[in-house]
Formats: sequence, structure tokens, C-alpha cells
Amino acid sequence: MKYKDYYEILGVSKNADEKEIKSAYRKLAKKYHPDLHQGDEAAAEKFKEVSEAYEVLSDKDKRKKYDTFGSNYDFSSGYDFDPSQYGYTYTTGGSGADFSDFFETIFGSSRSGKGGNFSGGFNINDIFGDFSSKSRGRSANKARNKFESELSISIKEAYEGITKNVSLTYNKKEYQVAVKIPKGITRGKKVKVKGEKFGLPGDILFKINIRDEKDLVLDGLDITKTENIYPWDAALGGSKTVETLDGKLKLKIPENFVGGNKMRIPSKGFKDLKGKVGDLYVIFNIINPKKLSDDQIKLYKELQNLNK
Repeated sequence: MKYKDYYEILGVSKNADEKEIKSAYRKLAKKYHPDLHQGDEAAAEKFKEVSEAYEVLSDKDKRKKYDTFGSNYDFSSGYDFDPSQYGYTYTTGGSGADFSDFFETIFGSSRSGKGGNFSGGFNINDIFGDFSSKSRGRSANKARNKFESELSISIKEAYEGITKNVSLTYNKKEYQVAVKIPKGITRGKKVKVKGEKFGLPGDILFKINIRDEKDLVLDGLDITKTENIYPWDAALGGSKTVETLDGKLKLKIPENFVGGNKMRIPSKGFKDLKGKVGDLYVIFNIINPKKLSDDQIKLYKELQNLNK
């Protein structure tokens, strides 16, 4: 029989406290939960493995027994040992339990412990909700399911608010979900949708990602916008009409303007859900027209000669 290193499975040290163990389990269970990986046997097996590790390390008595056994014989993960040589008896044939032979040998049937069998002991709500090893069994049927997804939108869509239609797959069936995104939402915020309205059994939490664009970047509540100007505008000064999130704005370009410099326009940036507003920063790049006329080429040559 192979020895299982439950600390290695959860990715925590042997001195990890209850909070660290719960956090590690939450992260891994969320990653591998079967409800999020329909038909993926590898993910289901990995989920059972991390669930078994958490079952032991979250229980003081089981953890103490496991630590004593491991330290007495200095086992490492994957080490083959004969249980009978260490005072344990195990009869093969399968009990229908959800935990490994190693667990069954050390702790007995997983069906007799807290939480019951695999399908009843670990509910998706345990991952997304506030849970503990003591409340898993009795709260599984009462708590609502919560699913998580992500949604990417543009800076303008975040600024103005928008309803996005999203396709989700659950139990090999596709669902169309309407996600109403409020005006002024910021990066990382979550929008909750009641899945029952669209045929899904629980709430869906959409984490909002806001895309930067080539000429438009959001940094906190500040907006940086890139605009192009011609060499004569930079040298002689002029004006430039810039499209902002709040409409068009005419900016004055000073004489002898250096390309790449920023121009700050206060309170013309992004406005969040609480009404706070950032600044707009415009970066002017100096470019040539895509096609120069004969007269422009002539003037450029004269300038070139003047600088020789």
C-alpha cells in the first residue's frame, strides 16, 4: 500500500494551522470540483484526493493519529508499505467508500465518519461559501449553489453600464444568461445573477475584467489616452479634439510641444459606483500623414537642408 502525504497534496507545511489548511483546500477544491468539470475523471479524482487530505488534516484527532503514524516510521509520499507490519488490518474487496485504501486502513470506513460519502460530504457550496468540517454534512442540502465565472468588458462599457448575454455550459447543456453590469463598475468587482431565472440551480458570480485598449488604458480611476498630432502642430501649437468617456473635448497644444509628454485634464477620467472620478491623461505622439503631398515633401526637404 502506498503512503499518502496529505500535507503535500494540499500544498501546506506540516506546521500549517487550521486557517492555512482550510484556505488551501478551498483553492484546490474550487479548481477541481466535479460540478465545474463535468465528465472530467482526472479532475474528479484530484478532487477526491484533496477532499480526503482535508478530511484528515481538518480533524484534530485524525491529524494527530496521522502525524504520529507518519513520524514514527518516517514515511514519504508514495512509499510502499505492508499495513500488517504496523498493526493495521485491511481486507481488499472494496467497501464502496469514497476515500482511498490508505484512509480506510488508518481511519476505517469513510462512510462512518463525519460528512458521509463523497457526493454528500463535499458540496460545491463548501468551496464558495463559509464552511467548516463540522457543518459540511448538515448544511449541504440547505445552502444555495454558487458558481463562479468571469466576464470581460471594455472601459466604455464599464463606464456606461451594459447588459451582456453570456453562454454558460452546465451538465453538458448550454444556457443563455443576461448579466446586467452597473454603470461605474471597477476591475475585480463581482456581479451576482440568480441562475434560476435562466434554468441554472443557484447563483452565478461573474468577476468583471476590464480590457485596456491600444490607445486607452485604465489605471485605478485614471484614464490614459493616446492621440496623434502632426509635426507642425507640435512645433507651432494648435488644437486637437479628443473623444473622452464623457464626450468630445477640445484641447490646446502649446508651441514646441515634445512628443510623448502627458497632458492632464482633471476630473475627466473614470467615474466609479460611488461617484468618485479620476483624471484624464492624454499622451500626444508626433506622426507624419500617411501620404505627403508634393508641397509637403518640398517643405520637408527645405527644413532638412536648413539643419545641415
